[in-house]
Formats: sequence, C-alpha cells, structure tokens
Amino acid sequence: MEIYGRKIDEKIEQIAKEAEIECRDVFEKIEKNEEICTAKVLSAFIKNRISERHFTETRGYGYDDDGREALDRVFADIFAAEDALVRHNFVNGTHALSTALWGVLRPGDLMLSVTSAPYDTLEEVIGIRKGTGSGSLMEFGVQYKQIELLNDKIDLEKVKIEAKNAKVVYIQRSRGYSLRKAISIGEIKEAVDIVKKANGEAIVIVDNCYGEFTQPLEPTDVGADLIVGSLIKNPGGGIAATGGYIAGKKEYIDRAAQRLTVVGMGKEVGCNLGQIRPMLMGIFNAPSVTAAALKTAAFAAKVFEKLGYETYPGYDAERNDIIQAVKLGSADKIEAFCRGIQSASPIDSNVVPEAWDMPGYDSKVIMAAGTFTSGASIELSADAPMREPFAIYFQGALTYYSGKAGIIAAADEIYKFKN
Repeated sequence: MEIYGRKIDEKIEQIAKEAEIECRDVFEKIEKNEEICTAKVLSAFIKNRISERHFTETRGYGYDDDGREALDRVFADIFAAEDALVRHNFVNGTHALSTALWGVLRPGDLMLSVTSAPYDTLEEVIGIRKGTGSGSLMEFGVQYKQIELLNDKIDLEKVKIEAKNAKVVYIQRSRGYSLRKAISIGEIKEAVDIVKKANGEAIVIVDNCYGEFTQPLEPTDVGADLIVGSLIKNPGGGIAATGGYIAGKKEYIDRAAQRLTVVGMGKEVGCNLGQIRPMLMGIFNAPSVTAAALKTAAFAAKVFEKLGYETYPGYDAERNDIIQAVKLGSADKIEAFCRGIQSASPIDSNVVPEAWDMPGYDSKVIMAAGTFTSGASIELSADAPMREPFAIYFQGALTYYSGKAGIIAAADEIYKFKN
C-alpha cells in the first residue's frame, strides 16, 4: 500500500483495513448525530432569514452591523441560548474564556472548578501558575478553588458543599492534557442541577472547546449559564479563519461584551471586516466536519488498540469531545507519531515537528499541524507535552479519508521506529 508516495508496511495496511470494518457501527452512530446537528443548524439559518446582505463588510465602529447581529442570533439559536457573542477578534479559546470569566467575576468572588485543574493556558489567567504576564484574576482579588474528579466523574457530593459560596462554577468539558474522560452532557446536567439547588446565584460556565456537535445536546440545553469555545475548533467548521464565541444568558453575555469592547458600548460596536460569511459558513459546515473528526478518532483508537497501545477513549466509547489520546510511553514515539501526521498533511508536509517552549505551557510541547489555518485543531493535528505518561493527543480532520491517511502514516512511522 502506498499513500502520497509513502510505502506503508503490510501489517499496518492489514490492521487499518480490519479497523475500518470493525468501526462501521460506530460510524453509523456518528452519522446519525451529524444528521441531527445539521438539522439544528439549518433551522437556525432559516429562522433568522440569513441572506447575502448579512455578508456585507463593515469597518470603523461597526454601529448597526446587521451581519454581526445575525451571526449572534444564529449561534444563540443553535446552542439553545438567550444570546451569543461571536467575534473574529477573540484571538483563541482562552481569550474567549478569559473574557467570560472577567465579565462576571469581581474581587472577593470565588471561582470553583469542579473538573480538577483547568487547561494549561488558563492557569495564568486564573493565577494558579505564575507566568511572565500580570493581571490574573487572583491578583485582582478573585478566589479560586478546585474539586478533583472522582473516578473520572464530577464529585457531586463535594460540589453540593463547595458551590454554596461560589460565584462561578467552572466545568471543562474536554480532557485537555489528561487521560480522563470528557464530561458528558448527562454529567453536566447533574452538576448544574446540584449547583442551582445549593446556590441559585451561582453562574455555571462550561469550557465547551472540542465538544460542540459531538452529541445532539449542548451544555446550554441542560442549564449551563454560559458556554465558551473557539472558532478554529469544531464550530468554525474548518472555514472560520479565527475567532471565538460565548453563548448563554443575555445578562452574562452583556457583561462579557462590556469586557471585550468597552463599558457602555458592549455588543453595539465592533466592525466585522468581512468575517461574517466565513463564520456563518463555518458553523453551517461544523456538524459534518465534527463527524469526520469523530470518525477519524474512532478509527485511530481501533488501529492503536490493535497495535497494543492504551487509548482514551476506546474506539466504541461514547464521545463528548473530538480528542483522542494514545499512551505511547516515550518521547521518541511521540515524535515519531507527530512526524507521521505532519507527513500526511496538505500543508507543510515536508516539515519535521520538534518540541519547544510554547507560551502558556509549563512543559515543552510538540505539535504536528499541517493546517490551512494556523493552529486550527478541527483540522487533523497532534500535540503533546513532553512529560509523563508520554501520551499523544490528537483531534480533527476536515474529511474522514484525509484523517484516515494521517493516522495510517502515524501508525506506520511508529511501527517502523519500534521495529
């Protein structure tokens, strides 16, 4: 077997064929979810009468930007929210999360994370890790506490106690750089119900990155007050060039908007610079691209299970994010995996990934990402902190067959390195 000039070992070729056959039932479930989510997205477009006039570019202050307002309404309807703040000038998901947190937290308030430590890049925002920057939430008097997961699940008994004093209860849906399970919609609902019973004033914020459209429902469908994500992940559909979103209750969206722009203006300003069309086209495309990413992840899990590696989650497990982890056990194998992914990428296939001191992380990080949009993790990419347990985390694929090719190349690279 040969892929783009690369000779694949016969054993890897056979394993890939078997894995794809064994994934058929899993693929069928993913495609059913894709159909449900596509219907939801299409309904939002029809309801809001999206037309070509909404694509008109605006500059300057952006007053009365019809396209910007329509984009917010579409996202709000898709995510069963009262309102949304969708902007190209969110530089990444962490920026959108930071904006939401700064919008609702005040000195003396308590932020309670109920899914253990947050993703690495949020640690400096909160202040639990000192970095080169300044102005963390803790520096401005916000208190922080976290509850460790109990057997990969939210410890609801501790949440019941600690939520009484919290202003924000924070849930990270995806696994981040850990081998835990992604938090399911059912678990989020249980946590929201307990929080609201213990403290009706608490604001539940869910980091929804990597989770959008993996299930028919979103956290806002089950009571979360705000959800936050990046447009170069699932909801950008591989088309949005940058940006992020916050969706949820109007009161809290207004507060976030005041933080993003300026007090007294909030959502009323901000020109679109011609970004409405790709953002709308991206969210329209998102259920199908997310389905391709989920199928690629399931296929990859099956391939590496057959090669004898531990995978998180297993190929046929319920998926609540697009991330697939494989415990490879050594830095050398992580590098080999990344070389394989990079070599099968449409962009920069000739580049050899190396670990480096990436801003916002406390370990060297290696990334393989030959993507049309730099850093877009809805496109097939792989990354890992170079530390124990030496697990690789990968996600995305604009199409299943391109994702499949990348996984075969990665498996082949490791197999040849190992043997």
